[in-house]
Amino acid sequence: MAVIGERWPDRAEWAGRIFSSGWREPEGGTRPVIEPATGDTLADVGIASPADVARAGVRAAAAAGEWAAAAPSDRVEVLLRASGVLRERSDTFREWIVRESAGVPAKGDYEIAAALAQLAHAVGLASLPRGEVLAPQAPGGTSLAWRVPLGVVGVINPWNAPLLFAVRALAPALALGNTVLLKPDPLTPVSGGVLVARLLEDAGLPDGVLHVLPGGADTGQAVAADPHVAMVAFTGSTAAGRAVARVAGEGLKRVLLELGGKNSLVVLEDADVEAAALAGAVSTFGYQGQACVAAGRHLVHTDLVEAYTDALVRHALAMRVGDPREEGVGIGPVISVGQAARVERIVDESVAAGARVLTGGRREGLFYPPTVLDRVDRAMPAYTEEIFGPVAPVLPFRSEAEAVEIANDTAYGLAAAVHSGSVPRATAVAGQLRTGMVHINDVCAKDAANAPFGGMGVSGNGSRIGGTASLEQFTQWRWMTAPGPS
Repeated sequence: MAVIGERWPDRAEWAGRIFSSGWREPEGGTRPVIEPATGDTLADVGIASPADVARAGVRAAAAAGEWAAAAPSDRVEVLLRASGVLRERSDTFREWIVRESAGVPAKGDYEIAAALAQLAHAVGLASLPRGEVLAPQAPGGTSLAWRVPLGVVGVINPWNAPLLFAVRALAPALALGNTVLLKPDPLTPVSGGVLVARLLEDAGLPDGVLHVLPGGADTGQAVAADPHVAMVAFTGSTAAGRAVARVAGEGLKRVLLELGGKNSLVVLEDADVEAAALAGAVSTFGYQGQACVAAGRHLVHTDLVEAYTDALVRHALAMRVGDPREEGVGIGPVISVGQAARVERIVDESVAAGARVLTGGRREGLFYPPTVLDRVDRAMPAYTEEIFGPVAPVLPFRSEAEAVEIANDTAYGLAAAVHSGSVPRATAVAGQLRTGMVHINDVCAKDAANAPFGGMGVSGNGSRIGGTASLEQFTQWRWMTAPGPS
């Protein structure tokens, strides 16, 4: 068994266990964590059963009152100490992210930096104004409204950015006085769960405030259904998000859904073609295209399409495919056999329907090379489906109106990018795109702790996370009145 790290976190403490008021034996058994690049077993982790979730829900509810009543400065102090532990243990976090999620080291560095930013922003949330003094209903009376914690929050996360997505929801939820049930994906339960639990343990988080419950769909369904959970924050596929929303809806719970995307990178005829192609390569090939905000369509004006495609192919050919731990590797394996087969099917079916592979297009095991497709039409899977792999379908357009129409020709509405030599022109085009996020002369894949992250259409349910949106998501209003002197 491959061993990561030396002393922290103590494998004897957490291996085969779940974190719920300490490290406990789970009823759900154990599961090996497999390194995608090598097939090695990295660890065995505990899997939470629905009964484990139920017990965690009871404990989290019992801890909720005291944690909500704690001074904001006390909650902030825990998050500040957590930032210090994350910086001190960054090498361990990076290695687990690289080996467990098959991202290159730069991807690990990005997640760590983004998680630190999320912790810093959550510290500020704790002291934001959270109430209003309302006009009284009678002279001399009092009417106040303020936001209070929800209680127990369920967080269900995917495998593609395990540390970042855990902290993105955990940090504001904890800062605002909630307790949390965290269900990391079983493909990345260490970097998205075990390390997070140890991080907050070392930071002095009180017992019972956080419970880490790795598992599959049945564990997630149990979190969403638990009667103590007031809200579910879910990041993942649209299909899984619908399933979570159905279960949570039965309990009339608040649901925050951050789902998939079929994102367009639009290149107008006055764009810097080399800069646009670099942004396109990063947007599609970065982390093997396994991001909800990856560019799934490259819409390029006919005057530039040949030059753009040539540049995109050059970037693809320059990326070395291999074990992400090796020097110079730019793209690792996709996360699983199922995901590799999905990417292969989408490309093969599109090619059979008339698309042309300009580079890439053939996988070896879990390794799928950066792939550029042209001659893509609207009936092909490469056009209609979220690929979640390093595949760039290129489609030409002749006018801004046509570019907007193609970009909006999807049920998704997460992110987009528009490239032009004129920022006002690009901004005008961006304003016509039905997406929750759009970036000018940049990549599609962007995130910031102070920004409201989320999408339109089937990319979400209108909820947002990040910035002051997190204050809205993780608290609820309470109104109180008192009469004046009699």
